[in-house]
Amino acid sequence: MSSTPSLPDLASTDVVTLTQAVCDIPSVSGDEAVLADAVEAALSGFAHLEVLRDGDAVIARTRLGRDARVVVAGHLDTVPIRDNLPTRRRNESGELWGRGTVDMKGGVAVALHLAARLTEPAKDVTWVFYDNEEVDGDRNGLGRVARHHPDWLEADFAVLGEPSNGNIEGGCNGTLRAEVRLTGRTAHSARAWMGQNAIHDAADVLARLAAYEPAEIEVEGLVYREGLNAVGITGGVAGNMIPPECTVTVNYRFAPDKTPDQAFAHVREVLPGYEVTLTDAAPAARPGLEHPVAQDFVAAVSAVTGGAPRPKYGWTDVARFSALGIPAVNFGPGDPNLAHADDERVPTDQITAAAAALGAWLSPTTEEST
Repeated sequence: MSSTPSLPDLASTDVVTLTQAVCDIPSVSGDEAVLADAVEAALSGFAHLEVLRDGDAVIARTRLGRDARVVVAGHLDTVPIRDNLPTRRRNESGELWGRGTVDMKGGVAVALHLAARLTEPAKDVTWVFYDNEEVDGDRNGLGRVARHHPDWLEADFAVLGEPSNGNIEGGCNGTLRAEVRLTGRTAHSARAWMGQNAIHDAADVLARLAAYEPAEIEVEGLVYREGLNAVGITGGVAGNMIPPECTVTVNYRFAPDKTPDQAFAHVREVLPGYEVTLTDAAPAARPGLEHPVAQDFVAAVSAVTGGAPRPKYGWTDVARFSALGIPAVNFGPGDPNLAHADDERVPTDQITAAAAALGAWLSPTTEEST
């Protein structure tokens, strides 16, 4: 009879060992309940935390009456496992290997580690551990909590533990997908001149996209690089028919200076005269680094890592915080280029450095603690 998986004592376990324990409880999107149970049980033993739950999202918060409240958040789910669990620690390279080590259980472990140890933080903290980030947005646990319990997420600033190589990545690009539909006329391929080949007509669309020069746009001191690309093409009826229809799917990654409507208008400007239909969009998030709480965070991280904030090119859930009016940044251990890779791995010193930087920011100064 197997026992229910649990996490080691959060207050006494070092953060790298805790990362390994979190990773070794499988939690592929839609199957996070066991890990969520373990997180809830581990946090419930601390008197300074109020622990709440919505589905497989677990929230723990202090209620100390501080002048500022911050959210530290991370998702519990991973993409599917591919023979990369249990985790392995490679001391010769100083790395922890396995699914979730980068995306993003290193960041989750840092948050759990500090949630237990910081009994009197300088700021009130809401620690958020949520489900279903790696799948369709309508299933996202952070979005669900925002709909069901918006008061649980009220804060002045948020830190999302997405992998960022242990440096701050402010805001994020937005993303949209659109379909460009081309209409031709069917005919027997032996008499192609009798029809109009819709796939051939897509050549102009593809040429325009290939020639497109993405903009680099500065927003609040960070330079975001955009991208507009064809990411799919469909068409054709049979091997002896001229195709009467073709659809090119386009993805636009746009800087935080634009709304989704403005971004879609730009796509139509690039492809004038074509039928372009928006299929989905997610807004960008501004960096929010001008907020005083954010500036304190940047100073604390820079003191540990020596790095300056950079833009986040990919879309993350910082955009959900931005939509709630909460400035947010990405900050977590791990190389985002290794997220979802079969050889996913994180330097253990990045985990400890992230914990040190975040802990320094949240810990009271000598004057505050006296």
